[in-house]
Amino acid sequence: MGWPKAKPSTLFAGVALLHLKDKPPSLHKFTSKELRVLMALYSRGIHRSPAFPFLKPFLPLHFRFNFPIQTPNLRSFSRSHSTPSHSGCLSAIIPSHREFDFKYNWIDGAENLEKYEPGGYHPIMIGDTLQERYQVVDKLGFGGYSTVWLARDLRLEQYVAVKVAIADGPDRDSLRHELKALQALSTPPSSPYVQQHRGCGLFPLILDEFEIHGPNGAHPCYTTVPARCNLRDVSYSRLFHLDVARALAGGLALAVAYTHSKGYVHGDIHLSNILIRLPSSLDQLSIEQLYKEYGKPETVTITQCNKNPLPPNVPAKAALPLYLGKKAEEFTLSEVGAGVLLGDFGEAFEPASDLRQGKDCHTPLAFRAPEAHFEPQAPLSYPSDIWGLATAIWEILGMKAIFSLEYTNINKIISQHIDVLGPLPYPWWESWEERDLFFDGNGKPKEGRGVWPPIKEAFEEGVQKYRRMDKIGEFDREEASAILDLMCRMLAFRPEGRPTAEEVLNSEWMMRWALPCFQRSLQAQ
Repeated sequence: MGWPKAKPSTLFAGVALLHLKDKPPSLHKFTSKELRVLMALYSRGIHRSPAFPFLKPFLPLHFRFNFPIQTPNLRSFSRSHSTPSHSGCLSAIIPSHREFDFKYNWIDGAENLEKYEPGGYHPIMIGDTLQERYQVVDKLGFGGYSTVWLARDLRLEQYVAVKVAIADGPDRDSLRHELKALQALSTPPSSPYVQQHRGCGLFPLILDEFEIHGPNGAHPCYTTVPARCNLRDVSYSRLFHLDVARALAGGLALAVAYTHSKGYVHGDIHLSNILIRLPSSLDQLSIEQLYKEYGKPETVTITQCNKNPLPPNVPAKAALPLYLGKKAEEFTLSEVGAGVLLGDFGEAFEPASDLRQGKDCHTPLAFRAPEAHFEPQAPLSYPSDIWGLATAIWEILGMKAIFSLEYTNINKIISQHIDVLGPLPYPWWESWEERDLFFDGNGKPKEGRGVWPPIKEAFEEGVQKYRRMDKIGEFDREEASAILDLMCRMLAFRPEGRPTAEEVLNSEWMMRWALPCFQRSLQAQ
């Protein structure tokens, strides 16, 4: 059967309906002006709007997969995904419209400079010292509601990541919510099984929190141990060795089990939110030695489009994010034990006290549990994390995601769920109004549409085949059977049919393969 091929599709960006003919999205290049429009759309929450599925296939990979943007290698990305000569697909978007009336000249790889305004980003420059304690050394990344900086803690002589939120708006509350969840996870675990496996250490624990005041307002901040990279960035480069993949999966399952034992649902489990911690040996490097090892910060002067001087609430230069990651195959067992971190708790909630309905789920479609769509008024709970955990483990083990990461919409994802996992529960099938677009009256896929392979075939084609091609080791028949048994249970359509996180830890594959590798990774440090 095989995997369906991607096709060029329609782009709808709120103010224009365009069509790119005879050019696959992966080959499309963007001018600086077009990238500026894309970033403006991103900053205005386009990834959470109905328009995003149409825009997504034409975005460069880091824009498609990183919402909010984490720590992509934007220094190289910005150079490889833009070209000054191409006329572009967004020329029909009216730049004089107030929505896209830019003040500042676009800088490839930088945050949205238009958000340096009252209520927005705090202006930070390399070399600044925050709280008379944290000397800013480089930028690690940015998102729609924060910037993240690598800083030297002058008091403790160690490196930290400083997350600086915008000064106003609902996204500021998201940071406070994330702080609350991470603080709860820093207390001792109640589950002996999770405690035994050190699940409590698999989070970016808060080291310090404070508020800074600047020309754009008051900005909540917190510091954590810095991460090397997220697994989405790493997933672009080949595959993990077998034991490393097992250890990552085991550590992630422990982190989710611990999160649930503390009464929280993470709410957004996917590879962009799974981090690898930097080695503690980094702290031994002086700032000068760090620059010698990883390169000096790359900065670009910010200028106004009207050529007027910059206002005082905008930094003089924009820093491009530093990338500290490496190829998947280069990671060793000792690096991924206590090094794996489950991050970004901005969507976390407590089911016992915080009602989160399916319609309010912001998990990307490829990783979103189906009850969020079919039961939009029903409260989400721990089983929605189990679905996301399964999709993340699948990607860690192989090359292809189990469901599409490319251009998609909810109905295409549902059709893929059925292709891979089998028939929907009858009430869901009957309520799915668009089913006739994908299936005939007998429930068989309609002729001519791309059909995704069933789960056993998907494992062979998306995991085993690529591991053989890369000569990096494949799973033997017994282990593959245990993996598939666990995946099928975790991807049960009905949430009540999925195992709990503790039951996942007690599964055959976790007990015989994943958790022993995770334990060995701890001993190898």
